[in-house]
Amino acid sequence: MGIAAAEIVASGLLLATPLFAQSTLAQDGSAAKTAKAANPASSEPAPPHDLSGVWNMHATPAQRKFINSTWTADGPAMTAWEQARYEQTKPSNGPRTHNLQETDDPVLKSCLPPGVPRIYLQPFPLEIVQTPKETLILYEYDHTVRRIFTDGRPHSPDLIPSYMGDSIGRWEGDTFVVDTIGFNDKTWLDRDGHGHSEELHVTERFHRTDRDNMQIDITMDDPKALAKPWVSQIYLQLKPEWDVLEQVCTDNAGFLGFEK
Repeated sequence: MGIAAAEIVASGLLLATPLFAQSTLAQDGSAAKTAKAANPASSEPAPPHDLSGVWNMHATPAQRKFINSTWTADGPAMTAWEQARYEQTKPSNGPRTHNLQETDDPVLKSCLPPGVPRIYLQPFPLEIVQTPKETLILYEYDHTVRRIFTDGRPHSPDLIPSYMGDSIGRWEGDTFVVDTIGFNDKTWLDRDGHGHSEELHVTERFHRTDRDNMQIDITMDDPKALAKPWVSQIYLQLKPEWDVLEQVCTDNAGFLGFEK
């Protein structure tokens, strides 16, 4: 992966599943307990209403215990309906790890799109491009493209359920708020097997704390699957010298050999 790969390998973080050996979450050895502390503020403030650039996940020390598979250390509060479904899943990450031949993870088993917000847990960078009509997020993982409309339109009343949902964005001060609905129920919320229904509603709040660092607050609300909203945060670093490269899910079949 060129510059990106060099920094990622140097970080020394190896994910449990060989399928993701191409890239990992870039992390350092800081003992700080927040991303801001782990990443000293840049000498420049964040440009107003500008999220553009290539970004890569940077986990806090506390998050490193779980962020390769899920959103919080304790997991979500699930309804009885979702608890029963969760117990039947066979993830390849987290405490209930199965090998790649056994897993029923829809991303690993069928190369289906990860959905929102799980796409952020795929250990690859992303690029944000802003236009007057929409904000595009170009995820390196499997060439996934997400369109967040910012032209004032509401959600359509006739949405066809989809993997990435229908996203509408707006600015609240210096925070970009994204409201996403219209999901199908074929994805997981994380890599640990927590599912959802078509009632899933995801809210993301993008806040650029300075030029080089951004926080995204994520709230997952699904009255059918979650007993209460599941809330998490992720932190990203700007990588001005990186490019988002080609990554194709089906090519990862070669990594199955590592599990034998």
